[in-house]
Amino acid sequence: MTTTGTSTIEAVLFDFSGTLFRLEEDPTWFDGIHDADGTPVDGAGAAELMRRMTAPVGETVEFDDATRHAWRNRDLDPALHRRAYLHVLAQSGVTDRAQAESVYGRVIDADSWTPYPDTESVLKKLAAESIRVGVLSNIAFDIRPAFVDRGLDRYVDEFVLSFEVGHVKPQPEIFRHAVASLGVDPSVTLMVGDSDEADGAAREIGCSFALVDPVPTSERPDALLAALSAFGIR
Repeated sequence: MTTTGTSTIEAVLFDFSGTLFRLEEDPTWFDGIHDADGTPVDGAGAAELMRRMTAPVGETVEFDDATRHAWRNRDLDPALHRRAYLHVLAQSGVTDRAQAESVYGRVIDADSWTPYPDTESVLKKLAAESIRVGVLSNIAFDIRPAFVDRGLDRYVDEFVLSFEVGHVKPQPEIFRHAVASLGVDPSVTLMVGDSDEADGAAREIGCSFALVDPVPTSERPDALLAALSAFGIR
C-alpha cells in the first residue's frame, strides 16, 4: 500500500479502452472497404470511424428509437452491442453488411487492442507494492484475452465487466461491485480512466480519481505512471 497525504491507496481500478489499451486502426482492416459513395475508407476516414466506435459517452451518429436503445445499452448485452456498432458503421458510410461485419469483428478481437507504453510497467509496479488491481470496463465482450496474450493477466486481481455484472459506469453499483470484489474500501481506492463523466463517477462512492487522455498510444508514453505518482505511488 502507498500513503499519500492522509489517505492510503490499497487498490487501483483501471478503465480499459483509452486508459490501459486503445483500439488503433490498422490500414489493413479497411482493405477493400468503401463508403456508400464508393470512396475507400482510409486515412482520416478510418481514424474518424475509430473515434466514433470508441467514444466512451455521448452519441456519435444519428439514431432512431430502436438503435438508440441498442447504443445506450450496448455494454450490457453482446447482441445490442453488435447492433449498435453495425448501425454506427452504416451511418458512417460503411453500408455493405459484410464489410461492416469485418470491421466490427476487429473491434471485439482482443488482438486488435494496443496497450499504452506504460501499461505493463504500471501493473508490475502495483503488484510489486501489493496494491490490488481491478480492470473496470463498460464492455460487451471478454477483454481478458488482451491481457492473457501479453502475460499481463497475472497482475490483475479482478475484471469487472459491465455485461457480466449487469451495471455500467457511471452507475454507482458497478464501482461498489468492484471495490467489494477487491475487498477494499472506496476511501483507499483510486480509479484511473479517460472519462470524467463515466470513470469519474467513482468519486460518488468515495474513491479517488485520476483522468488520462485517450490519445494515440504513441502520444502518451507515461500518463499512467504520472497518474499513480500524483497519488504517491512512485
